[in-house]
Amino acid sequence: MATQAAPREEITEAPEAVVVRFAGDSGDGMQLTGGQFTLSTALAGNDLATFPDFPAEIRAPQGTLFGVSAFQINFGSREINTAGDAPDVLVAMNPAALKVNIASLKPGGLIIADTGAFTKRNLDKAKYETNPLEDGSLAKFDLLAFDISERTIEAVKPFGLGNKDALRSKNMWTLGLALWMFDRPRDPIHAWLKDKFKRKPEIADANIAALDAGHAYGETAELSGPLKQLAMPPVESSPGLYRTITGAEAVSLGLVAGAQLAELPMFFGGYPITPASAILHHLARLKEFGVTTFQAEDEIAAICASIGASYAGSLGVTSSSGPGIALKTEAMGLAIMTELPLVIVNSQRGGPSTGLPTKTEQSDLYQAVYGRNGDAPLPVVSASSPGDAFECAIEACRIATQYMTPVMLLTDGYIANAAEPWKVPDPATFTPFPAKFLEEKNGEELLPYARDEKGARPWIKPGTPDLMHRIGGIEKAAGTGHIDYAPDNHQAMTDQRREKVLGVTVPDQEVCLGETSGTLAVVGWGSTYGPIHQAVRRAIAKGCKVAHIHVRHIWPLPANLGDLLRSYDNVLVPEMNTGQFKTVLRDQYLVDAKPLTKTSGQPFAIAELEDAIAAFFDNIPGNEGGQVAVNDDQLPSPETN
Repeated sequence: MATQAAPREEITEAPEAVVVRFAGDSGDGMQLTGGQFTLSTALAGNDLATFPDFPAEIRAPQGTLFGVSAFQINFGSREINTAGDAPDVLVAMNPAALKVNIASLKPGGLIIADTGAFTKRNLDKAKYETNPLEDGSLAKFDLLAFDISERTIEAVKPFGLGNKDALRSKNMWTLGLALWMFDRPRDPIHAWLKDKFKRKPEIADANIAALDAGHAYGETAELSGPLKQLAMPPVESSPGLYRTITGAEAVSLGLVAGAQLAELPMFFGGYPITPASAILHHLARLKEFGVTTFQAEDEIAAICASIGASYAGSLGVTSSSGPGIALKTEAMGLAIMTELPLVIVNSQRGGPSTGLPTKTEQSDLYQAVYGRNGDAPLPVVSASSPGDAFECAIEACRIATQYMTPVMLLTDGYIANAAEPWKVPDPATFTPFPAKFLEEKNGEELLPYARDEKGARPWIKPGTPDLMHRIGGIEKAAGTGHIDYAPDNHQAMTDQRREKVLGVTVPDQEVCLGETSGTLAVVGWGSTYGPIHQAVRRAIAKGCKVAHIHVRHIWPLPANLGDLLRSYDNVLVPEMNTGQFKTVLRDQYLVDAKPLTKTSGQPFAIAELEDAIAAFFDNIPGNEGGQVAVNDDQLPSPETN
């Protein structure tokens, strides 16, 4: 559509929070654009949460629905817990991006579209019979459509780039417009581009020119109507050093911190798999902290190398996603039988099998708690946000080294890829838990399977004089560690391994929001924290007797959790699987926990959880005071596929 210049308007005050989604072809640089907009937003002092959403294909056919990549950011001058439900602004770089994302846009939201990409060929690829920018189908939205491609080519013309190379900078042109729209500085992006392309300064200069051109378009050709410059004041926050952090970065830093607190070198054995690969990438850059990284030829080799490193006196760590965790399962049993410390990070994704490699899910909980042959218990810890993943990684290291056991740390695709502001903690606030090695015999003969007050056996470095002992997957005799198939011995050792894990010290469960008793407890774990917290907050504001409980220690569960759950009339468990944690709670506490499940590969929207909570209150006839329980079939359930 044609655009006309209008007189310069004053910067208008923005709402408390805005959701923006950048969407385009997987070659359009949407993740990079979103990442740099996130950086500028963090520097502006806003709270934020992001959600990268990209295809599983390495390179889907250009312009197709399969190849759409998107990056959503929710930012504002108040506390932000989720990446937002419906975007206020959708930047669509081609017809496929519009087709895939238009259903999510808030009614009355703003569409910024590149008309240069809405060619007949691209419209056909996106399965549009007519051009949606011209046929009136977008009437319920504000539409700003102009030729971003042409303006980008014009901006970089002085640098001698051909059209194909020039169009690679159109994401920077779009970023420049977004920076203007939300009154963001360009200097940090200039510096980043110069550093990224320091060996190709002409490319850096071209991208800077495109960025500045997009910003200037908003500055000098401001449109009457939908395009406004919005002032977003910083959020109130406690003093300190802040940075943006993704879950993968937080896990990596937390593992390093945990190894430092245990006073151990760290060995990381991994194999590339989405979305866990980023942990290997980050740790490979931290060698100065005593970190050794090893990319193995397969998943089994990765975990076995890590077990070997733990046997030798390092903190062994390995990482994968659901399919790789399945391959590592036998070796996990070996680590449980040998009783060696090991941290296993599972960045969950949609399954089964290859499933949805780039989408998020929480469907590996059964696998984490129960999924090994024999009675093979291990502690399980779950992170609730990118920032929380740092502390959870430290907790996993603590349990592994203090109890001589493998520990599984659960994150998921959303946590791994999402970013949020993180206040860098003071290292002095963390209590060290130095590992101890046996250096002399602990009896007349060496007892490598004697147990301390925690139930942990001694950690013996190979080569320690007079402390030679057997180790392996065959059952060991209690105390001596000799091979022993006796029925009574196997019963005793099975019980000891189980009691050790159940005896792991975990904090009592607290209520995140609301009272410690009432009509409804919404119980979550993992990345459902943000939407649950916001939905419960809104329900409490309406007068509902509802509370949010979020569980970090999945196994063993907090000692007070059963009594806490029984203090509520109803328990609702939202999770991105078919009801796995709900089953664990029913099994352990005989509480009639109700499921709210979603397996679409997308995180819960706040509105979905609000609807579920409302089923216990406003939406049930005769429910004055919110005291009527509901059956499973009364709960609204979001789409599951």
